[in-house]
This record gives sequence, structure tokens and C-alpha cells, in this order.
Amino acid sequence: MSAPSGAPHRTGPGPLARAVPPEQWRTPLLWLAFVLAHAWVAHVGLKVWDWTLGDLGMYRWWAYMAFFDGSWPVVDYEWVYPAGAVVPMLVGGFAGLDDGGHYYLAWLVLVAVLNAAAVGLLLRRPRGRVAALWFVGFVALLGPAGLGRLDGFVAPLTVVALLVALSRPRVSAALLTAGAWVKVAPGASVLPLLLAARRPLRDVVAPALAVCALVVGTVVARGGAAHVLSFVTAQGQRDLQIESVLSTPFLVWGLWSDQVSRAYDDQIYTFEISAPGARAVADAATPALLVAVLALTVLLWWVRRRAGERLWTDTALRTDFVVRGAFALTLVLLVTNKVGSPQFTAWLAPAVAVALALGLPRWGVSAWGVLAVAGATQLAYPWNYDSIVGGVPAPTFLLAARNLAVVVLLVVAVRQLVRLTAPADAAGARSDAAVPTDGSSPAAGEGPAADGSGAVGREPGEQVGAGAPVVDRGVG
Repeated sequence: MSAPSGAPHRTGPGPLARAVPPEQWRTPLLWLAFVLAHAWVAHVGLKVWDWTLGDLGMYRWWAYMAFFDGSWPVVDYEWVYPAGAVVPMLVGGFAGLDDGGHYYLAWLVLVAVLNAAAVGLLLRRPRGRVAALWFVGFVALLGPAGLGRLDGFVAPLTVVALLVALSRPRVSAALLTAGAWVKVAPGASVLPLLLAARRPLRDVVAPALAVCALVVGTVVARGGAAHVLSFVTAQGQRDLQIESVLSTPFLVWGLWSDQVSRAYDDQIYTFEISAPGARAVADAATPALLVAVLALTVLLWWVRRRAGERLWTDTALRTDFVVRGAFALTLVLLVTNKVGSPQFTAWLAPAVAVALALGLPRWGVSAWGVLAVAGATQLAYPWNYDSIVGGVPAPTFLLAARNLAVVVLLVVAVRQLVRLTAPADAAGARSDAAVPTDGSSPAAGEGPAADGSGAVGREPGEQVGAGAPVVDRGVG
């Protein structure tokens, strides 16, 4: 029986609205998801696939030898990692360094605490819950390779560095350089930061050199001058690791050809590709990486030149320039790297999380793409790794598709960099940085006030999206 004409219609919330938790519960539920994600990943690494945390055994051994036997990496012998990597290895031993102790669990707790600090800072930004939820999803999708390695240690440090890139460039440069002395990847983000600084020597170069001087000076003072760059030379003779993007054609070719083999290198504890032409590709990888980084740096310089004065008056543009530049350079390190270990995927998380937290536009494809890459990485390693090593077609194609997705992400990132200051965008662009954060109108003739660092006003995240509405700043 229909309601009488003119009678009020009672409409309750739809199913989707009822599924969304109330505002006061959203942040606590996010932290619950954070705990569950880290607990699940720890369970997979400690109980289901315990060999995935094998690197932690080496970390514990190196730390034990340094602390108890006085045999320090880099100082006393060549090492595959930069000198600063010994610091988190020692810190990770706060629960003990004895064999059979709790080093593995202590490391996972250490990385979880750092991730919690990064998520806490993300939540203080305009779209913080979206970014934090994305970051938690990334951790769960990537699995133990993302937490049980040095890469997981430097990822939250990079998040912090990119969040304060404009407001505190000296802090950002110091954090990124310190991270690079643990694992090289964070150092790539220094390049766009350098190009976006008003006073690059004071705000970027000086703090970066200070950190380098501290690390190198310590090593040299202890007698390790001959080994300080051994992490570079130690990679010279490596073959293509089977997970790397560069090994993909050989990996697929090996499904039909007996000329391709997957051999375990017991010196560096990894599986590598042996095939006609693979050695030549491995030898060319490092020069190609350097050329690609240089080419992208030139592109960043060109984008900066084309932006002109807008780069200094539009905080949203300058923030996007730094974050997207860092993302693109990180992808270059992945695509042209002959190592390509699964944990390298963790390098992609900081830039995307920061971009989402600050509400930067046109990051949807990259955000979803990185989540897909993370999930495919965990499916390949550890869940189907034995099958990939054994040349089973379906898991091999899964890894190949994942590597192709990384290349597509690089193409998208470069395209978005080129579009960042395109004339069509500039014509209708409005500088978000010029809109006061308190909602008031700027005084006549008054522009954005720059602080000593060259940043405009407060934190960049407090200005992006302030005032006038901005279209499509979410994940999708």
C-alpha cells in the first residue's frame, strides 16, 4: 500500500552509509588495523615462511661479531651494505644478540614502532586517514619482505623526510642522507629536494654533507677508509637476480628453453639467472642506472625551469614536484637494478603515502598500482617462490606481470612529471599556497609569506587543498 500523496517519506541511511563507522571510531579502528596487519605479517614471517626472515639472522650475526668480537663491518672487512646499516642492526638487538634469542621478533617490533610514528604523522595531515589506511594496506600486502629487512627500517624515515621536505628542508635532507647510508634508495629523494630549495647549499647540501662527514669520518677514524665504498664495489660481479625487472625476459624465455638456468649463489644467498646475454645485461645495468638517474634529474630541472615563479609561490606544486620526483627516481632504481630483491618494493610506499596525506592530485593510478605491485610481490615471494625457481609457468607469469607493472608505474610517473607544469594546467591553476589556512582572505597586495627555508607558510600539508575545493584528491 503506497503512502498518501504529500505524506513525508522516511529515508534511512543506505547500506554504504551504514557500513562506514562513526567519526569517533575511525581512527581507533585504523590503529586496530595497523596492529592486525603487523601481527599478521609477523606471523607469516615467523611461523608460516620462517626462511623469509633469513636476512635477520645475518643482521644478528654481524651485530654480534661487532659488539662482542670487535669485528666491525666496513671497518674491518668489505660489506654489501653502506656503513650506517650496522646501526639499526645493533638497535634491533635490544632483546639480545644470542643465537636462538628474540632478535627476529625484536626487529619486527622496532620496524612496527617506526611505522607507527610515520602513521601518526600522516594522520596529522589533511587526508591523513586515507594515507594511513593505504600505508597499512601496503604493509599487509607486501608481507614479511617489507618488515624483515633494512628497507622496512628506512621506509618510515623517508615518510617523515618527505612530509617535512618544504617546511624543514635541512631536517629532510639529513634524514634522507642518513637513510641512504643504511640503504641507498632514500638518497634519490635528495635530488628533487635540492632542485626545489631556494637555498640549496644551506638547506640541502650542507646537512647532507654533514651526515656524510659523520659517517665517513667515523669509519675512517676506526681504520676502515679502504672499505667505506665497498657496498658499491661488492655489487659489481653479481648476475641478474631472478626477481629483478631486467631478468624478466630471461625468466619467461626459460619456460621454453633449457639455455636458461636459475642458480643459487651461496656467497650472496640469492637465486640468479644464467642465460646467453644475461651477463652482458648485468654488466650494463649499473651504467644504465646512472644514465637513467641523470636523465630524470635533467627532466626535473626542465620541469622546474618551465614552472618558473609558480614553483616558489604555489606550495602544492612544489610539494608535488618533490614527492613525484622522489617517486619517479625510486622507480628508476627499481627498473634498472640487477638485484631487484622483493623488499625493494618497500621503497615505493613513502612517496605515495605522503602524496595521499597531503591530498596531491592525480596520484590515484600510482596508489592503486603500488598496492597491486605489493600484493603480487608477496604472492611471488614467499608464497610461490619455489615454483618460480622451479620454472612453473603461472607463478613465473605472475612475477613477470608484477615487473611489467613497475615499468608502467615509471612511465606514469614521468608523464605526470611532464604534466605537472604544462601550460594548459598553468593557465587555470590557482595557487593553493596563497590561500590562508584559517579560511580568511589575503590582504590586498599580500602574497604568501616565505619562511627562511623557502617554504610557504606552515607545513605544506596544511596548505594543500585549503580554501577553494580541489577536484579528485583521493585514492581513486
